[in-house]
Amino acid sequence: MYFKRKELEKFRSFKGPLIDVRSPSEYYKGHLPKSINIPLFDNDERSIIGTIYKKEGREKAVIEGLKFFEKKMELLLDNLFMSIESYKTIINKNNEFLVRIYCSRGGMRSQSIAWLLEKYKLNPITLRGGYKIYRRWVLDSFSKKLNIVVIGGKTGTGKTRLLSLLDKYKYQTIDLEGFACHRGSTFGGLGMKEQPSNEQFENNIAEKLNSFKCSNNIFVEAESANIGKCKIPHELFNQMKHSKRIEILRSESNRLDELIDTYSVFKKEELQESVLRIKKRLGPQRTKIALESINNEKWDLVCRSVLDYYDKCYEFEKVGKTNIKLLDLTDKKYDERILELINNLL
Repeated sequence: MYFKRKELEKFRSFKGPLIDVRSPSEYYKGHLPKSINIPLFDNDERSIIGTIYKKEGREKAVIEGLKFFEKKMELLLDNLFMSIESYKTIINKNNEFLVRIYCSRGGMRSQSIAWLLEKYKLNPITLRGGYKIYRRWVLDSFSKKLNIVVIGGKTGTGKTRLLSLLDKYKYQTIDLEGFACHRGSTFGGLGMKEQPSNEQFENNIAEKLNSFKCSNNIFVEAESANIGKCKIPHELFNQMKHSKRIEILRSESNRLDELIDTYSVFKKEELQESVLRIKKRLGPQRTKIALESINNEKWDLVCRSVLDYYDKCYEFEKVGKTNIKLLDLTDKKYDERILELINNLL
């Protein structure tokens, strides 16, 4: 054989270019983090080949695929070499490049590219089972017993700020909102990048978990099951619901300051659109006050008009939670002195 195969863990452990040769639509749905998409077939070509396979069988589908491959071989090589060029300083113990390649199931697409690169003595490695085996690993990772500590608190108590502080001092943290590119509320998408697919959201969490020692505390922010359009994996969310919980307490003035700092920088139109999305829940009076206050830049009134709604939502979400430790951070700065308070609670 011209290509080599490695099991998933060994494949992941190697350094060097990581190339996903699936179609762009497959890659968008979910991929190995830090991989580069150099598709053997684009979305339309893959669809054509798939149709031929279903109607006329594997042999004719392969022939059609070879026709596409022949036309774009030079372009594929150019893209592959450009990707490899950026990893020139990364070599293995045998002083050889390690070009990692995967497709959907470790079949003809990755093997074809590996065969081509082997001709140029570039030592390609393919993934046995392809992306499918990787997804199995991702989903299995959420079933492991994790020592989770949930950081809870009402809107504006600085949960994300505390999580960032813990991360700064090398505590094990998972920023679910960061992975989801969303803060979880109607205002949650403001200033954030486009949300990933739900599958990619899961992949990113699994990769982070894999870097942890599961017996040590893993800090996460309290969330509902959905963060924007991303859904927390069921097994992980179930563990979060039954984990230790630290509840941040802060004064209303502290919370208003936090919210004003976070949201007053955005365009008025964006803030008003966010308010209108929950107008039925806010009611006509609070909605009117919020919209007018945004227009007049009275940020304290904007925040007060929505705090009551979010506080009620939070109290409902907290029902049934046990093993809660209170952490009073009223008027406190978010610095290393807080860490001692947290350590005393655990």
